[in-house]
Amino acid sequence: MTKTIAPYGSWKSPITSDLIVSGTIGLSDVVVSGDNIYWIESRPSERGRRSIQRWSPDGVIVELTPPNFNVRTRVHEYGGASYEVVGETVYFQNYADQLLYRHDSGSDPRPITTSGIFYGDFRYDAGRDRLVSIQEDHGVSDIEAINTLVSLNPSGPNADGGANLVSGADFLTNPRLSPDGRKMAWLEWSHPNMPWDAAEVWVGDVDAEGTIHNGRHIAGGNGSSVFQPEWTPGGALIFVDDRTGWWNFYRYQDGTITHLIDMEAEFGRPLWVVGMSTYVVISDERLIGAYSQNGSWYIGDINLATGELTTVPTPFTDVSSIAAEGNIVAFVAGSATQPTGLYRHDLTTGETTLIKSSSTISIDPDYLIEPTTVTFPTSDDQVAHGFLYLPRNKDFTGPEDELPPLIVSSHGGPTSAANTSMELRFQFWTSRGFAVLDVNYRGSTGYGRPYRDALQDTWGIYDVDDCVYGAQFLVEQGIVDGDRLAVRGGSASGYLTLAALTFRDTFDAGCALYGISDLEIMALETHKFESRYLDGLIAPYPEGIEIYKERSPLYHIDQINAPLILFHGLEDKVVPPNQSELIYEALKKKGVPVAIVLYEGEQHGFRQAANIKRTLDGELYFYGRIFGFEPADQIDPIPIANLD
Repeated sequence: MTKTIAPYGSWKSPITSDLIVSGTIGLSDVVVSGDNIYWIESRPSERGRRSIQRWSPDGVIVELTPPNFNVRTRVHEYGGASYEVVGETVYFQNYADQLLYRHDSGSDPRPITTSGIFYGDFRYDAGRDRLVSIQEDHGVSDIEAINTLVSLNPSGPNADGGANLVSGADFLTNPRLSPDGRKMAWLEWSHPNMPWDAAEVWVGDVDAEGTIHNGRHIAGGNGSSVFQPEWTPGGALIFVDDRTGWWNFYRYQDGTITHLIDMEAEFGRPLWVVGMSTYVVISDERLIGAYSQNGSWYIGDINLATGELTTVPTPFTDVSSIAAEGNIVAFVAGSATQPTGLYRHDLTTGETTLIKSSSTISIDPDYLIEPTTVTFPTSDDQVAHGFLYLPRNKDFTGPEDELPPLIVSSHGGPTSAANTSMELRFQFWTSRGFAVLDVNYRGSTGYGRPYRDALQDTWGIYDVDDCVYGAQFLVEQGIVDGDRLAVRGGSASGYLTLAALTFRDTFDAGCALYGISDLEIMALETHKFESRYLDGLIAPYPEGIEIYKERSPLYHIDQINAPLILFHGLEDKVVPPNQSELIYEALKKKGVPVAIVLYEGEQHGFRQAANIKRTLDGELYFYGRIFGFEPADQIDPIPIANLD
């Protein structure tokens, strides 16, 4: 079939914004209880509402939470682990009122707390008939929220907020009760550290009344970070520690720590949300764990006695939220051409079954492109990594004398990572004729602690360099058009976008979603979890105030000359919307083409289908105006100051 020759960017594609938002859901927070599998389903079509779903062995999926409930906690602002299953009863935190609810089978949910205190990462203590939870109370201090480990009456009303079990650290998470009920493990860390800097695992003794005493530090801190402690049936404590430079497995038993796995691989992730799980203990001799190497994830079957790891063959390149009970393991996984799905794996039969896909969309694979891994030289004689997506559309090709425009994308965090799971928003661009480079800049996880720590004191320098060098590398290779280079990103990547346009002259356009323009405002106005994050990435505040100003795009507006479009939620508590409004007004006054779209009811990251659609279409419209092509899509125009 002869392809139509048309300018890059103008190709008609079946991967539309409507298709993406109408047929895609989020899957997370997997729990296996008895024969049933539970998970959280987030739905852009319902304004981002999160609902608890249950699959039973007869294949029936039931939605457990009524439509007027949104299951999401605000612990550490980003939440996670917002429900617990105990037999036929489900406990969950409702987002609107931040009350904890008990939902018994056949009954309506009823609150078991009386005030909007945040709870998360629940564990049921059967021997004492109580819930153990992380608590974040914003009403007891004028300075910042107080985080503690508490016990709650599962029947309510918990008018006192719960009985305090552990306090003192700025942050706590991962309460894990030993099988005999006599010990409790947890993670904690304090300012100015983030959890991936120095999270510590502690163990305390639990008496008959449930009081925790004799708390002792086991591992973590002093240059290492612990992730996800779990008990074996026999009472050994398994945890992931990066003391060697890689997040590997260790066992604590009878006062001795044993290094179980020594691999240049990451068995942990940055703890942005509570309750993250990359592995499950199956028995005293066995665990199933996911690990990352060179940006891709794999599943390993690990013998705890010998430390031997057997990689399980799968088609997946991204694996998360692993849970298990007995011989049933459930997890969320996907690949570049396979939508993320919830899977059930039977360890006895070896059978893997898809329970629920994140997408009902059926797309001809001739419109999809698999990324290639690229490693390229960057500043200070170092290298950076990324994934390159090239234009692909079975109906169109570009003119012989034209190269495709490039969008350089990068993940937020900045302590996080790009991966190769199916990203329809990238395919949205490539099927229209764009190339996309998804950069794992220095500071990203998945490449060992030294690579992750490379961004300490250099945020706004190394990450920007890596995006610039990546774009220049592709230009030098003759792959993309050096006169049509765009940089885009959200949150920390939104700051990267603004910094790249301010302090470098490589890019011809930019798109910043809920990005940071004034680092000092970020340091002063953000929530507790990230309130000291910039101490490590930039400098201690306020001592380093001049460095903050030096790296803040808002203080150097005169250096921005490339067109820019901004998107922001008006209820964003992580990056206040005035960050985008200030940059917009300054560029508008300067005469640079600039546009802004603000969304009522949106917070940090867009969850509502209409806004996700508007953002995708608006960015395409903007690039069309700036790069000189006519999109095939019918798009409502966005006013562009100094251009319209």
